[in-house]
Amino acid sequence: MAPPKDTLFRSADMSLTQLYISNEIGREVVSALGELGVMDFRDLNAETTAFQRTFTQEIRRLDNVERQLRYFHSQMDKAGIPMRSVYEFSNTLAAPSAVEIDELSDRCQSLESRIASLNDSYETLKKREVELTEWRWVLREAGGFFDRARGQTDEIRHSVDEDGDDAPLLQDVEQRGQNGDVGERSFSVMNIGFVAGVIPRERIAAFERILWRTLRGNLYMNQAEIPEQIINPETNEGVNKNVFVIFAHGKEIIAKIRKISESLGADLYSVDDNSDLRRDQIHEVNSRLSDLSAVLRNTKQTLDAELTAIGRSLAAWMVIIKKEKAVYETLNRFSYDQQRKTLIAEAWAPTNSLPLIKSTLQDVNDRAGLSVPTIVNQIKTTKTPPTYVKTNKFTLAFQTIIDAYGTAKYKEVNPGLPTLVTFPFLFAVMFGDFGHGAIMTLAAVAMIYFEKPLLRSKQDELFSMAFYGRYIMLMMGIFSMYTGIIYCDAFSKELPFFKSMWEWPENFKEGDSVEATRVEGYTYPFGLDWRWHDTENDLLFSNSYKMKLSILLGWAHMTYSLCLSYINARHFKSPIDIWGNFIPGMVFFQSIFGYLVFAIVYKWSVDWYAVGKNPPGLLNMLIYMFLSPGTIEDPLYSGQGALQVILVLLAVCMVPIMLFLKPFYLRWEHNKARAQGYRGLGEHSRVSALDDDEEHQQLNGGRESFADDEEGVALIAQDVGGDHEHEEFEFSEVMIHQVIHTIEFCLNCVSHTASYLRLWALSLAHQRLSIVLWQMTIAIAFNQTGAIGIIATVCLFYLWFVLTVFVLCIMEGTSAMLHSLRLHWVEAMSKHFVGDGVPFEPFSFSRLLEDEPVE
Repeated sequence: MAPPKDTLFRSADMSLTQLYISNEIGREVVSALGELGVMDFRDLNAETTAFQRTFTQEIRRLDNVERQLRYFHSQMDKAGIPMRSVYEFSNTLAAPSAVEIDELSDRCQSLESRIASLNDSYETLKKREVELTEWRWVLREAGGFFDRARGQTDEIRHSVDEDGDDAPLLQDVEQRGQNGDVGERSFSVMNIGFVAGVIPRERIAAFERILWRTLRGNLYMNQAEIPEQIINPETNEGVNKNVFVIFAHGKEIIAKIRKISESLGADLYSVDDNSDLRRDQIHEVNSRLSDLSAVLRNTKQTLDAELTAIGRSLAAWMVIIKKEKAVYETLNRFSYDQQRKTLIAEAWAPTNSLPLIKSTLQDVNDRAGLSVPTIVNQIKTTKTPPTYVKTNKFTLAFQTIIDAYGTAKYKEVNPGLPTLVTFPFLFAVMFGDFGHGAIMTLAAVAMIYFEKPLLRSKQDELFSMAFYGRYIMLMMGIFSMYTGIIYCDAFSKELPFFKSMWEWPENFKEGDSVEATRVEGYTYPFGLDWRWHDTENDLLFSNSYKMKLSILLGWAHMTYSLCLSYINARHFKSPIDIWGNFIPGMVFFQSIFGYLVFAIVYKWSVDWYAVGKNPPGLLNMLIYMFLSPGTIEDPLYSGQGALQVILVLLAVCMVPIMLFLKPFYLRWEHNKARAQGYRGLGEHSRVSALDDDEEHQQLNGGRESFADDEEGVALIAQDVGGDHEHEEFEFSEVMIHQVIHTIEFCLNCVSHTASYLRLWALSLAHQRLSIVLWQMTIAIAFNQTGAIGIIATVCLFYLWFVLTVFVLCIMEGTSAMLHSLRLHWVEAMSKHFVGDGVPFEPFSFSRLLEDEPVE
C-alpha cells in the first residue's frame, strides 16, 4: 500500500533506515544523498572522540584548504578586488571526484605560497616607502630647524633671559653665542646632541610632558606637523604624524631621549647638521623613493592579477570545499565493518522519499561500476521519529513561526496550517486600514517580484527579516485591505463605496447638534457605514463594536484550537483524553464563554428601541451569572435565569470530571493489566534501533546475509528488538499532572478570552493615531490657500507619507504582528499543542549553504 501523501496538516511519515555502503563509493553516496537532503543521519560513533574517527585526516586537510580560501578572500577584500558571485556558476549535481579535490588542494597550496610571497614583498616595500617618506619629511623640517637655530642667536639669547634657570641648556648656548660664532660652529663642537624622528600626532602632548619631567628641562624641542597622512602598511589606514627634533647635552641624555621616543612609538632617523650633506641626503631619499615606487607598482599589479584570477573561481571552490568537508563529517557518523569493508549508516527519512533514495543509490552504483549493491534496510521501531513538515516558499515562513515556539510531536496536528489564515487575519483586525494594507501589500509584491536578485544581494538584518517573511507580509497586507474595507478606513478617511443608510438634515444652523436619520428599508451592504466617520459618537460606537467583535473572534479561535486536541486524541488512539479532557473542557468553555458569545449575537439581532427597552449590560450579566445565577435584573430573553443556572451547574460539574476521570481510569487500566499478568503501562518492551549501541552492534554482527533485488538495491523491513526497563506507573504523578492541567485550563479560559481584547485596543489605537497624524499634517495644509497652500501641501504630504510608513506601517505593524504571534503561541496553541517533538535535521547541501552562505 502506497504511503499517504505528505501534507501540511501532519508531519510526514518517517522510516528508520540502515544503509550498507561499500567503502569505495562511500563518499559518492553521501554526496548524492546530500544533494537530495532527505536523510537525517544518526551518529553511530558518539562515544568516539573526533581524533579517533575514520576520516579525521581528510577533514583536517580540508580545514587547511578552507583556511587558504579564507586567506585569499581576506586579501581580495584588502585589495578591493570583487569576487565572482556563486550564483554565476552552473549548479551541477555531480560532485567533483577525489582526484579533482586533490588537485584543488595542491593548487591552493601553491597559490597561497605565491600570494603570501607577493604580499610579504609588497608589505616590506610599502614599509620601506613609508620609512623613506618619513625620512624625507624629517630632513626637510629638521633642516629648517637647523637654519633657524644658526640664524637666530639674538632670539635665543632673549629667550634665555626670560626663561632664567628653567632652561640650563639654552644658558650654555647663550654663553657660547656671546663670542658671535654660533653660526660657524657645529653642534658636536658645542657638545650638543640631537634626536630627530616622527611620532603620531595624538601622542605628541604626552611625549613632551614625559621628556620635560624626565630630563628636568635639559632639552630644546622643535616640532612640525606633516600636512599629509602617512599610510600604515599593516592596516592600510592614514595616520597623522609630527616631525620633531630634540637638542640636549651629553650622550646619556640623548640615549634616554631615544628610549623614551621608541617607547611611545616614534620612528627615529639620522639627520646631518651640515646643510650640504643634508641636501645630498634629500637627493638620495628622493631617488630611492622613485625607484621604490616603480617596484611597488609592478608588485601591486602582479598581486592584483593573481587575486583577480583567483576571484573568478573562489566562490565555487568555497562551495566545493564546504560540501566535501560536510561529506566527510557525515561519513564519520557511520560505523565501519572491517570484515566486509562496508560502511553502515542509520538515518531517518520520509517514507515517501525512499523510492527516490533507492534510485539515487542505484545511479551511484551504476556510475561506479560496482557489482556489490548498496543495501537499504527499513527498520521497524517504536522510537519516536523526528518531525518533518514539508514546506514550500509560501508556507516556510509560517511554519518557522510555529517551530520557533516548539517542534510539534510526531504526527501531531501541525498548527502551521491554520496559521496561514489566522495569523494574518488577527493581525489585520488590529491593523485594519485599506491604505496602510495597500502599502504593505505593494512592498511584499515588490520583494516577491525581485526575489531572485534580492536573494543574491547583501542584506542588512532588518531587511533580511522582512524579506524572509515576504509572503507573511503579503497575506497581512491583503487581509488588512479587507478589514480596512469592513472598517471603512483608508488613511483615517471614509470609503464611500455604497450609498449610506444615514442621512443628514438639509437645513441646520452652524454649531447646532445634528442627528442623522435612518433611511427606511435600506441597510448598508458591506462593513461599517461610512457616515460614522467624523461624528461625535464614532468612538463610542466603534469602541462597543470592536470590543464585542474581539470576544467573538477569540471564542472562535480558541474553540477551533480546542477541537484540534480531539483530532490528536483520535489519531493517537487515546479515548480517555477525549472523555477526560476534551469533552469536559469543551463543555466548561462553551457553558461560560460560548454563552457570552450567544448573548452578544442575540443582543445585536434585537432592535431594542423598536421594542421599547434598554439593552442590558452583558458584563454585569456575566458577573451576576456566578454571583446569583437565578437572579436577572435586566432580562435579555425569556427563561434566561433557568438557562444560566443550568450552564453554571454544567461548568462546575466539568471540573471534577477533568480532575479525576483520567487519573483513576489510568490506575484502573494499570491494575487490570497487572491482574491479567501483563506488563503495566510504562513497563512494556520497546522496540528501537536507537536505544542502545551495544544492541546495535550485536545486531550488525549477527546478520550474515544481505538481500538484494533485481536493481541491486534492497529494501528490507526488519524488526529490531530489545527489552528496556521503564519507570513504574505512579498514580500520584499522574494526579498532580492532571490537577495542574485542570487549574490551568479553567483559569486560562478566563484570561485567554480577555487577552483577545487586545484586538479591540490595538485597532482603536491604530485608528486614532491615523486620524491624529492626518489632522496634524495634511489637514493643516488643506486649510491654507494660494501659494502658501501649495507649498504647505507638498511639504506636509511628504511628512505625512514618511510618518505613515515608518510609524503606522512599520512600528504599528510590528506591534500588531507580535500581538498576533502571542495570540497563536499562548491563547490558541496551548489548547492542543504538545510540542515535544524532535526536529528533522537532514544532511542537506542546500541547508548547509543557507546556514553558511558564500558571498
